[in-house]
Amino acid sequence: MDTDGNRDARGTQANAVPRPAGPPEMPAVPPRPPVAPTAPGTPPVPQRPPAARATVAEWLNTPRPAAEPGVWRFGYTPRQPDGESRRLDTTSLVGALIPLAVSLLLWTMWRQGTVPKQWLLLHWLTPTDWWYRGTVWPTDWHGYEARILYDGVFFVLIFWTAGRLGSWPKAIRFYLDRLSPARRAAVTLLAALAALGFVWPDVVPGEPWDALPVADPVLSLVTLLAGGYDIFQSEALTYGLYALITAAVLWPFARLGDWRGFARQRRAERAAEPRPAPAVPEAHWPRLREAGQYEAADLLSAEVLSGRMNDVDCARVRHAWSAARRDAGGAASFTDTVLREGAAAWTHPSGDRDLPARTAPHDLVVGQVRIGACAEAEPNPPARQGVGVALEPAALGTSLLAVGPSGAGKTRCLVRPVAESLALQALTGSCAVVVVGAAGAALGPDGAYDVVVRVGDPASVHDLDLYADATDPDEAASFLAEGLVGDLAAVDSRRAATVLAQLLGPYRAVHGRFPTVPALRELLEGVPDALDALRGALDAGEHPAMRRELEARIRQMGGAADPGPVLADRLALLDRPVFAGFFGAGGGARHFSLRAIAHHPLRVRIDLPERGHEEASRLLTRLVLAQFTTVARASGGTRGHFAGLVLDDATGALTTETVRGVQRLRSLNAGVVLTLRTLGDVPEPLHGPLLSAVGCRMAFSGVTTWDGRGFAEAWGTEWIETEEVAKHTVFADQPMTRALHALRKMVTGKAVTRDAVTVRTVERERWSASELAHSVPPGHAVLSVTHVTGEHAPPLLVDLRDNRA
Repeated sequence: MDTDGNRDARGTQANAVPRPAGPPEMPAVPPRPPVAPTAPGTPPVPQRPPAARATVAEWLNTPRPAAEPGVWRFGYTPRQPDGESRRLDTTSLVGALIPLAVSLLLWTMWRQGTVPKQWLLLHWLTPTDWWYRGTVWPTDWHGYEARILYDGVFFVLIFWTAGRLGSWPKAIRFYLDRLSPARRAAVTLLAALAALGFVWPDVVPGEPWDALPVADPVLSLVTLLAGGYDIFQSEALTYGLYALITAAVLWPFARLGDWRGFARQRRAERAAEPRPAPAVPEAHWPRLREAGQYEAADLLSAEVLSGRMNDVDCARVRHAWSAARRDAGGAASFTDTVLREGAAAWTHPSGDRDLPARTAPHDLVVGQVRIGACAEAEPNPPARQGVGVALEPAALGTSLLAVGPSGAGKTRCLVRPVAESLALQALTGSCAVVVVGAAGAALGPDGAYDVVVRVGDPASVHDLDLYADATDPDEAASFLAEGLVGDLAAVDSRRAATVLAQLLGPYRAVHGRFPTVPALRELLEGVPDALDALRGALDAGEHPAMRRELEARIRQMGGAADPGPVLADRLALLDRPVFAGFFGAGGGARHFSLRAIAHHPLRVRIDLPERGHEEASRLLTRLVLAQFTTVARASGGTRGHFAGLVLDDATGALTTETVRGVQRLRSLNAGVVLTLRTLGDVPEPLHGPLLSAVGCRMAFSGVTTWDGRGFAEAWGTEWIETEEVAKHTVFADQPMTRALHALRKMVTGKAVTRDAVTVRTVERERWSASELAHSVPPGHAVLSVTHVTGEHAPPLLVDLRDNRA
């Protein structure tokens, strides 16, 4: 839609999804009619060198942890929560090193006795007879021990102050928190042993350094309190003091390393009996082994390890096992099928086990397709920056609306990957997909679809049923009226549906089918011959109710409020020579009804004529959307697979009734993907209901502020913490201070100011209309994702060019 296929990527791109090693065995199912001559059998799928991609076993064994909606789970590693910065900034490092350097300088000066008034406090606190007059030389052991204690108190005080000013505990915890519990305990233990070496250097051979003033001040304090050295005659007391000093040194390291928690964890691990068995890799099919299906698991493991299975095969067998577990006798039937057919079990009726080409990375284990990565920039939260972004049926089940101008990349970056993903999942039996776009749009090759309807192309293999295989005239009339006049505000679609039902019912009662486009147009225009023939056929039969319907229609013709002429005018868009062989009018095309997706995992592409038939294309798009919502609602309780509709251009397709139908799909295991060039392509009263009906919203680069306003209102607001810094001029009272301020102003050219910081919590739009219109770079989009379970992710800036696997 946005590039008309001129700039869309062709071929495949590298990704981590393996492909089959050779041509798969074809099941005994009639293939679909080919649109071009093809060689019998299935050609082998091209392979990349083994070094360029992962094997199927490695792909299966890759972890896929649970994550927030929209996160690419293949190999995802959650980032550390950023309550603090992910990296200690330079200011914090300098703030920790400067107090350390100052404290070392002060301690050196203290040891050399060059600190002014260094001994004044010691003389004031101790008796004068402990010192020689005018000196700090001790006269006996009292002064000697007092000096040691005095040095120790100063050492502890100065380094405790440096630690507080430099925030050493914060910096140390910042690095320790990045380590595992075992490594954290080991690092702090080594640091504790090093600290003990400085406290007790006599345990180190040769005593290479002097002891830090930690143990000696404690012993000096005990000596002064005891009144002499006789107290150390008791070995128990002496070694008890040594133990207390050692414990005091180890205590901060034990807290930083959480030794107690680590020891408790280790005891719990050793006490756990029996020990859990090692996890079985996914490539060995652990779920089958847990259920006792060892033969099937062994066979499938051999198929995976030998390279005879690709990702589609693995996902298809997993889906079949999930379905078999819900059936009473399903396990035995599952094992029998696997042992008989191996990797080709439950192959899609088309015989395909992969798509001819892929343009995006897919992970069929969880049904995701990667469309980009969160930009590593504000306003994305740090924990999501650089993380892959993906879509899956659980998100598409809430439906998705994408808005962006032509050339923004809607087809290339969104529609094509999503269509590929749903087509791959259709090959596994878990999905049915219908893709609608203009003829020539890059929506995938014909070989990627089971049914390709080229409306208006005489070479088309399939035809489109206007009535979706309906048998109830009222049901057929409801979505046909929506397709014909649902976009006209002057025509009531309910009244139009009544008019159509008054004609469709009698016609079906007489002919056993609904009328073709020319026949229905004649009836709506009130052609006498057509009406008389139909009424005559009803007179000859036994259809009194249908006769009353037709008589009522004839009486209402020609009235001022009669919607018949408008319906006939709109139907004339399809009654053109280019469409002569379509819509059930004969020809060699095979009949296709959209109701088939409710029963089979089909891959369908509908190509609409765009050049010269824009109004007819919009009418058909609106009709397909109305049929899809009706079919999904009718089969929601019985359908076991997801049904998806992808509209490459939803211009003119959205009406009041279709928007209501989209809103009901969330609980029906179905969803639609809608793309628009602008919200202006939708009637203005529907802007709000449309944005509230879909759970996933995507605004591409280049949207206007008018479109951005709708997204901004839909995404709402959030509470954030802001800081406001105000600079206030400092007015000095003292002459010297004023002189210094004047000198500083002469040098810097700025007045002396101080900062006043105000922190407050305010409510702000997540994305404003102006930001969406002017701050989204090219190749980016803002995407919010909601799951059918109610989980949702905030709108994030996504780099659509970063689509590596």
